[in-house]
Amino acid sequence: MEQEIDLLDILRKIIAIRKTIYKAVGIGLIIGIIVTVSIPKQYTVEVTLSPEMGSRKSNGLSSLAASFLGGDAASSDGSDALNAFLSADIVSSTPFLLELKDMKVNEGNTTLDTYLDSQSSPWWSYVIGLPTMMVGGVKSLFSDEKNMTTTTNTKQGVLELTKKEAGKIGQLKKSISVVIEKKSAMTTVIVTFQNPKVAATVADSVVKKLQEYIISYRISKAKEDCIYLERLFKERQQEYYAAQKKYADYIDSHNNLILQSVRAEQERLQNDMSLAYQVYSQVTNQLQLARAKVQEEKPVFAVIEPAVVPLQSSGKGFVIYALVFIFLCVAVAIGWELLGKGFIKTLKEGTQNK
Repeated sequence: MEQEIDLLDILRKIIAIRKTIYKAVGIGLIIGIIVTVSIPKQYTVEVTLSPEMGSRKSNGLSSLAASFLGGDAASSDGSDALNAFLSADIVSSTPFLLELKDMKVNEGNTTLDTYLDSQSSPWWSYVIGLPTMMVGGVKSLFSDEKNMTTTTNTKQGVLELTKKEAGKIGQLKKSISVVIEKKSAMTTVIVTFQNPKVAATVADSVVKKLQEYIISYRISKAKEDCIYLERLFKERQQEYYAAQKKYADYIDSHNNLILQSVRAEQERLQNDMSLAYQVYSQVTNQLQLARAKVQEEKPVFAVIEPAVVPLQSSGKGFVIYALVFIFLCVAVAIGWELLGKGFIKTLKEGTQNK
């Protein structure tokens, strides 16, 4: 019963301060309008990819080649899913983003690097960042640091970025992301920018460059093997041709002689030629398998949902901001009227009594 009386009492107090609540609603509405107008519109583009899945042990090109050449099929357990899970790390890597920021984003010569400079920010971000900018400006007056604005130095595999470049890489990491579904390995590339056409263009470029990176990753070992076998093939081919010519020249020059020493030398040269041919033939088979494996190792990504220029912004609308700030303002007003004033009054009375 006491709880009901307390609730009724609170309700009466709230009704008594309804004018204050109305003012709080108005203030929250105004703040919501200001925030909505101040935040630049963002447009999001999503591209969905489906990687090739499943084992290819018995139906790949290398297996087909091996069946004809008499070799064993190189087993490949279909690790495209693993490559798909690497997509998020690849897209967020600094080398990937450094290459991406040099791409053209419109029909002119505007690059993504230049476009990032033209993106606007809410006014409060400038206010918050003003002290940092002032401190940085003062430091620049007394520092001997050279102006490194456009050069990325690479020494022994280590990237050296300027502050401006590092800031833009940070912007791209926030604007570009990859979401991967664990069960199906479906990959979704999400790109958000203030220009809808730029967002669609960048999303399409990210997908193409991501495919290039994964293909290069997958076939790098197979290509190295293929290059090595091609060099070995040429060497063994020359050795076989040399042994063949040596044997033929010896036969031509000793055709009418029936000496035992001639026969022994003839057999030795013939054995050398046969051995060279066997090695040459084996290397030829291995080279054919390696070439087939390079093609087999190339992953296939089916584009389920391509990049489409969005027509509507993806940010939170006016209604959301208005409701959030109205709720906060009303909560603060009620808390102040019911608790805050009483607490301050009690605190003052206690201080006076002392």
